[in-house]
Amino acid sequence: MSVPDQSSRLPGFYSQALAERGRTVAAWARLSAAQLAALDGSGGLTPDQADHMIENVVGVHALPLGVAANFLVNGRDVLVPMAIEEPSVVAGASFMAKLARAGGGFFAHASEPHMIGQLQIVEVVDVHSARIRLLENKARLLELANQVDPVLIKFGGGARDLEVRVIEQSPIGAFLAAHLIYDTRDAMGANAINTACETLAPAIEQISGGRVHLRILSNLADRRLARARCAIPVEALAFDQYSGEWVRDGIVAAYAFAAADPYRAATHNKGVMNGIDAVVIATGNDWRAIEAGAHAYAARSGRYTSLSTWAVDGAGALAGTLELPMAVGIVGGATRVHPTAQAALALMGVTTARALAEVIVSVGLAQNLAALRALATEGIQRGHMSLHARQVAIAAGAKGARVEQVAGRMVAEKSVRIDRAEAILAELEAESRKP
Repeated sequence: MSVPDQSSRLPGFYSQALAERGRTVAAWARLSAAQLAALDGSGGLTPDQADHMIENVVGVHALPLGVAANFLVNGRDVLVPMAIEEPSVVAGASFMAKLARAGGGFFAHASEPHMIGQLQIVEVVDVHSARIRLLENKARLLELANQVDPVLIKFGGGARDLEVRVIEQSPIGAFLAAHLIYDTRDAMGANAINTACETLAPAIEQISGGRVHLRILSNLADRRLARARCAIPVEALAFDQYSGEWVRDGIVAAYAFAAADPYRAATHNKGVMNGIDAVVIATGNDWRAIEAGAHAYAARSGRYTSLSTWAVDGAGALAGTLELPMAVGIVGGATRVHPTAQAALALMGVTTARALAEVIVSVGLAQNLAALRALATEGIQRGHMSLHARQVAIAAGAKGARVEQVAGRMVAEKSVRIDRAEAILAELEAESRKP
């Protein structure tokens, strides 16, 4: 964990050699040799470990693991591990975190880790009377659910409430949906919730007179929200020929497009999730569940819209907010067995699931800002293109110093294509063979 006199501002970090960057973050977070090895790949997930995680294992698949610097979250400096293949995401999040520091960084909050388990009750003669009977027996049902996981109860978790809804119109007619509200503490909680739902099914059938069909958690975890905000002084937004006011107002106008139009909102929210997914993956959490919950939450009004908001505050600063479901854990599942996930958590110095959620939502807001700033000013391609050009150069067969030479030529020509990369590489190789 970082100490008070440490700052996540790491000037020159980008220009360091690969091994040196590893040593820098290891020293910063006081990582052990084994934890550093898990981050740099030499001590990461082995095929034998993977064989116990999923079925039909034939190997492991690696993603680039970067570290976003400059983050200040609730007054604490943090280095953020991000596993992602897309260029410019780590750099964009890091730079926006640097700008956010001028306004005090990110202020984040995560609600209690309450998840929802759903039980579908079909073949009920009178759904309205059955609903009332279930609510009359709420205390008994919650007590039954709390017998499932005594360890979770010991740590303060367990069943919190039972809600019952009547689904009036469906292809099979009316049925009941019972929601078990369950506190999972520092776990994501899918297994605990599913087990609790299975346990409740016989009693619910006896009380309702119906048949419990599905018993499964919901990934629309709208009882487990993470929120972040930041305010960036207008002078911090100015760069090159763009005034701070121009950048600020351009970002607000770009947000307005996403707020009003679902076609734009889909790409806008993808930018948010670029940052969020990268941290979720690095920490061994379920990025598919986070994606599902985020997009469902964006459509909760009946119309798909932006997850974030951007506006001008009373001081003229650019003010941003982000709120979405964040069902992540630091115990159980892949997080428990994946050595790189464990090292990633150690790097961030987070000791609770709520603290992890607060960092993740802050990264999502930073990455959203990076995309909007680029779109509203110089265009999304300028920063992205130089990094993309390197990938194209490598795909064309460039190695070593040739990667930067080929990429530089393509960017200068504004023609980043595999055929052009192959042609440039052939030209360079031909020139090197001349006497």
